[in-house]
Amino acid sequence: QVQLVESGGGLVQAGGSLRLSCVASGTIFGINVMGWYRQAPGKQRELVAVIFSSGSTGYADSVKGRFTISRDNAKKTVYLQMNSLKPEDTADYYCKLVSGNGMNYWGKGTLVTVSS
Repeated sequence: QVQLVESGGGLVQAGGSLRLSCVASGTIFGINVMGWYRQAPGKQRELVAVIFSSGSTGYADSVKGRFTISRDNAKKTVYLQMNSLKPEDTADYYCKLVSGNGMNYWGKGTLVTVSS
């Protein structure tokens, strides 16, 4: 069974930084895409950043220039470096993995709170 475990969330002041990590475990038939999503209270879950097996990345406009996604394939880990955090970045952050055979897996989330 595939599991994704996020870590690194917490409380930070506006302008600060956090680094989220997501470790995948279990039998995975290749890792195609890994990404980070977030969901603020009362809002829909939205894509934050994604990284493909090729290394190509994509970002939501709201985080471009502030957040950086990276991955370590050997460790089955994806990271999200978040700089210049804003109160509107406050949300539960979720890791998602799409395997080579098209299965989608989600972590349980880690809370990021940015105070003004």
